[in-house]
Amino acid sequence: MSQTVKIQGRLLIKNVVLNFIGQVIPLIVAVATVPYIIHGLGADRFGIFSLAFVVLGYFSIFDLGLGRATTKFVSEALGKGETERIPVILWTSLASQFSLGVLGSISLVMATPILVERILNIPPDLMEETKNVFYLLSLSIPVVICSASLRGTLEAGQRFDLVNAVTIPSSCLTFLLPIIGLLLSFQLSGIVILLLIVRVGAIVAYLMLCFRVYPRIKQLFLIDTKMFRPLFTFGGWVTVCSILIPILVYLDRFLIGALRTVADVGYYSVSYDIISRVGIFPASLTMTLFPAFSTLEADRDKLKRLYTCSLKYLLLVMGPIIFVLVIFAGDILHLWLGADWALKTTLVFQILAIGIFVNALSQMPANLLDGIGRPDLRAKVFLSYILPYIILLWFLINKFGIVGAALAWTLRACLELLLFFGVAWKTIHLNPATFVQNGVLRAIMVYGGMVVIGLFVVGIWGKTILTQGVIVITCLTVFALVVWRYVLDNEEKQFLFLAIKKVR
Repeated sequence: MSQTVKIQGRLLIKNVVLNFIGQVIPLIVAVATVPYIIHGLGADRFGIFSLAFVVLGYFSIFDLGLGRATTKFVSEALGKGETERIPVILWTSLASQFSLGVLGSISLVMATPILVERILNIPPDLMEETKNVFYLLSLSIPVVICSASLRGTLEAGQRFDLVNAVTIPSSCLTFLLPIIGLLLSFQLSGIVILLLIVRVGAIVAYLMLCFRVYPRIKQLFLIDTKMFRPLFTFGGWVTVCSILIPILVYLDRFLIGALRTVADVGYYSVSYDIISRVGIFPASLTMTLFPAFSTLEADRDKLKRLYTCSLKYLLLVMGPIIFVLVIFAGDILHLWLGADWALKTTLVFQILAIGIFVNALSQMPANLLDGIGRPDLRAKVFLSYILPYIILLWFLINKFGIVGAALAWTLRACLELLLFFGVAWKTIHLNPATFVQNGVLRAIMVYGGMVVIGLFVVGIWGKTILTQGVIVITCLTVFALVVWRYVLDNEEKQFLFLAIKKVR
């Protein structure tokens, strides 16, 4: 059986890099291949293809948070050295997920005629083909759901190298196989069958890797009914969050469409989609930290240090990127989308950039709460402000249009950060000394100083893009030097030296 996992800085940094690469490579493949898929399928069939996977994503809610719950409890067992519990946790979760997946499959099969004939605006000549696609996708629901626990078990052991060895090729094939199918003159159903084969291959690979990392899983097949309650309790609160988060993230677009125009939805959505790509780094970090927080739940001193240092690193990496994007927002939009688009969306882009940054920071305390077994607190934070947010969003869109929507989204992100930060502070009994000792306070002061001075100087002397560039480069250089001198400790400096040496 795998030994207890030791949560160390080098391991976490390596896994953050692996997760970052695991998101970037499929994104590059998607950008390169989607135009060919659209051209090959045609607008109608591509719309059906996209809709089908949206529906599959919706029916994946039958997971009921058990994938994340499995990661949590396996990580906890590794942290306590109770590795004999891992087979019971995994097999109990898989049995539950498979049952729920079958229920999801039956539900989608029954819902397909209603979805295709009454709800979705499907052309009459494509209705039969669309039904066949939905029926085929229903078979993949148990596979998709069960994959979450197998993947989560590997993540709990910090084996993101193995996780990404499966996710990178399978994610890339999701975009490459439709092109191969089109070259072979496959119908839409044939392409979906190819994608189903990839999903089955991925779950088999995850299972084999789990057997390799945790050999006792293969030797001991045991389902413990006593595990149902903790798994479903934790997973239930995760499901509540999974339902609320899309509402909080995407409600602005629906209200813009209802209160303004569809064109405004386009202007707003493009700005959000561009800036949200910056979230790849915090997503990579939180993906790594959730099982780490769970493993360290019993060692509160190490947990507090990991949490505070993660906030510092996220601030130091994301902060300068957002600073650059805010200053050059107009130029970026003008170069990419044209003068008219830049005129209408620059301020929206800048406000959303700040909101995305704040939202990224709030992921740290949110994942901490999940990691220590309190997803209920995360759900309660969302529930506490969702109604005031809807009212604020409605008011600001009516008053200021898409700028008001961006402002409401960013204000919500700020409130969310304050609430999560306060709840996490109280839950794990943090104190100001922890933030001072780990350099978080110094990082905030240095970054805040750079932003204030940089924006002031750009406002006075930054009349051209060249002068703005010189000012920004100067600010970032001084920021890096000050961070190196006053924010990072000797251990962090030594690690950076080793990392640079290894890269070279």
